[in-house]
Order: sequence, then structure tokens, then C-alpha cells
Amino acid sequence: MLTSITEGILCCLTGKTANLVLPLESSEPSDGFEYVEVKPGRVLRVRHIVPERQPIETEKQVAEKDNADVDCYDKDSPISNNDGDSGSIVHCKRKITVYRNGQLVIENLGDVLHSEILQCQDGDLEPCSTVEVELADYKDIASSPDPNPVPPLVPPPPGEHKPAPPPRRRRRKPKRTVLIDSKRTISSCKGTHSDVALFFVHGVGGSLDIWSSQLDFFSRLGYEVIAPDLAGHGASTAPQIAAAYTFYALAEDLRAIFKRYARKRNILIGHSYGVSFCTFLAHEYPDLVHKVVMINGGGPTALEPSLCSIFQLPSCVLHCLSPCLAWSFLKAGFARQGAKEKQLLKQGNAFNVSPFVLRAMMSGQYWPEGDEVYHAELTVPILLVHGMCDKFVPMDEDQRMAEILLFAFLKVIEEGSHMVMMECPETVNTLLHEFFLWEPDMSRKGSSKTDTEKAIAASDTLHTLKNSKPVNK
Repeated sequence: MLTSITEGILCCLTGKTANLVLPLESSEPSDGFEYVEVKPGRVLRVRHIVPERQPIETEKQVAEKDNADVDCYDKDSPISNNDGDSGSIVHCKRKITVYRNGQLVIENLGDVLHSEILQCQDGDLEPCSTVEVELADYKDIASSPDPNPVPPLVPPPPGEHKPAPPPRRRRRKPKRTVLIDSKRTISSCKGTHSDVALFFVHGVGGSLDIWSSQLDFFSRLGYEVIAPDLAGHGASTAPQIAAAYTFYALAEDLRAIFKRYARKRNILIGHSYGVSFCTFLAHEYPDLVHKVVMINGGGPTALEPSLCSIFQLPSCVLHCLSPCLAWSFLKAGFARQGAKEKQLLKQGNAFNVSPFVLRAMMSGQYWPEGDEVYHAELTVPILLVHGMCDKFVPMDEDQRMAEILLFAFLKVIEEGSHMVMMECPETVNTLLHEFFLWEPDMSRKGSSKTDTEKAIAASDTLHTLKNSKPVNK
């Protein structure tokens, strides 16, 4: 603590930031680590594990492939042939309407998978439904009255004629309407499929080391895994300019990483702030992103930095407070604060960034495009994982996210907190693997429902969600 205060005073006097995060000396791949220059002087450390796949083919199989004119899989090609199952075709059709009073109405007109799964079993198809919410940007504006109000039934007095009905009010005019009508193939992604790649993206203060259990688990199953260190984190370079840590700058870094390592079916796994980057990539590359996992990512609201946050203090002050911040993160990020959790925090290299980077990261979380409509436009299947003891992300934010998304499955881990993938690695790994292997059962699409099921479905067609404010992740 005394050392941190002394270094903070020297930082204030000299104007230099201590404890800069610099890349490792070796730039050659070592133990699956690579260093990618996404921009001149901007180098990210990436852990890239490619499983060895050398299938032994007989002469008959080779001849059959030649006769069928089927190209072999090219390991270096970013887009490869789908050597997995054909999958199920799902009709993605919905109408998103934004009214001038801030009301958002989502009409699901196509196939909508069941909104909750326990063990990622085949989901049933729900009937078309409507979701009605209030946009966060209009949280202080009162909702307009019903455009077609029903007058109260008041019997006229005896001897008087029934009054004429009031004139019908004009229907509300939408401010913006988005129509989505496409078909998506959802298939099982196995480790033996060479066209599948898993991307893991960490959040503020983390590093690729927080995914150690997941990287080891899925690489042993045969999956190709890619996990980068964000700029200023882990062993990536740390530019000394605040503009290098805005959402858009980091998103372009990850775009370069994604384009470099992408296969035909890519699965994005994000944690906390990393969820926003996964959402960005899924929106930009809908044909390449096959599935998405959001771990404690929060609600579908536009990002906006908080002006009253402690991270707005000068870097030298944050450096003096770094031991307190690390302890606060330990208490809020883990359900328990024992020796095991402290060791996990140290091994994961979490919250081990310079005060300048931490301050710039928190101040750069500005992404106005990532609102409810932006998330509602996603057609990719998404698994939401929430730690019940998370003190950073409330439960209702992930519930709101599940309501907005088209194909969303919400799973709550009771013994987990914000760093649930480090606290409960076996549970998270099993859940993620089942989601990767999951494929919707479209044979139930035309099945008839009983009257009871229809009544239950009808009662759930309209959902009213609570307002939420833009948050930092």
C-alpha cells in the first residue's frame, strides 16, 4: 500500500504513468501464443490453438471425393467448407417499430425458439408473439395514451338516447421501422468439425488468461480456439493515448483479429465488456457468426460513460487507490473471497492494468448505436450466462436482454458471480459445450398444441419490461 502511494506521488510529479503493460520480449509463437500487429505499433497477444486433424483416408474415399469434385479443407483459408451436419433452417422474421414517445414494439412473425433451456436440449417453437418495451433513452418521458382507447360502458339515463361514439383518434406514426426476413441455418458445432472456431473476448481489466480453463477444455475436445488480449491488457501493447481505448478503437482491433482467424462457423464468447464487442461482430458478420455466448454482459442498452465514476479521477490518484480497487473487485467479482479466489485473480492476470489504461477504458465506453433496436436485429442464437451473486450486473439486465433478442437462452448459475467462468469452470464448460452441440428440432414446427398450451402462449405474448439506464461494463 505504501509502495503504491509513493509511486502515485512520483507519477503526479513526473507526469509519467507507472507499471505500463508491455508485450513480452519474444514475438514468435510460443505455446500457442502469437503477436498480431493490428495497426502500426499496435500489437495484440493472441492465444491460438489449432488441433491436429490428420484424417486417414482410403484410396476409395479419395477417388470418391475426386469424382464428386469436392475440395479438401484448406487450413489456411479463412472460409472453409462445412464438414459438419447440415443443420436446421429457421425462419427469422420480425418487425421492429420505434414510436416517437420511446415505445418499442417487436413483433415476432417467424420461428421463435423457446426462451429458456435447462441443459440446452432441443427447444420447442413458440407461436408468434409481441414484445413491448420502453426505450432507455425515453425513460423520463411519459408514455402516450392508447391510440384506440375503449370508452367506458356507462348506461344512458332512462328516456335519453345513447350518445354518439367519440371520434376515432388517428393511429400513432412510427419513428422508425425495421423489417427482418431471412433464413438461418443452425447446426451442431463439434470439435471434429474443421470449419468451427471459438473466439473468447475478455472485459475491462482482464486478459486472455481468465479463459484458461475454457481454452484448455475445448482445445482438448478438438476445437480451434482464439483468445486475444485487448490493447493495454495482458501482454498486448499499451498506447499512451486515451483515444486508443475507445469502444470503436477496440472494436476495430477485434475486427482485424476476427478476419484473420475466422472460419465458416464461428462462435463468439464474451464476458462483461467483451459481450459488447461480440455483439458488434455478430451484427457486422451475420453469415460468419454461428452462435454467441454472453457471460454477465448486462442489458441491451447503449454504452455511455459515467461522469461521476471513481475512474474519472487522475491516473496518479487511481494508482494510489489500486490496492483498494483490487480488493473491491475481488469482493464484487467473486462469490467468495478466500485464498482460492485470490489465487485465481492472480493467475488470471485480472485487474492488473495500469491506472491510465483503466481510466481510459472506462471513459471510452461510448457506443450509442448499441441500443435495444441494435440487439433486436440479431438473428444468431445466443446463450446468456449469469452468475447469481454478480454485484456488477443485475439479474434484471440479462432478463431484459433475453426478452429483446430473437433466439436467446438464459441460464443462471447460483454459485457463480461476475467471474463465473473462473469460479465454476466445470459448470460453464459443460453448459457452453452443450450449447455448441445444440441444434433446434424443427420437426415440432407443425405440431398442434392443446387448448391449455394455447392459453398459456396467449397470456405470454405481451411482455412489459422495466426501464434501464445505460451502464458501464
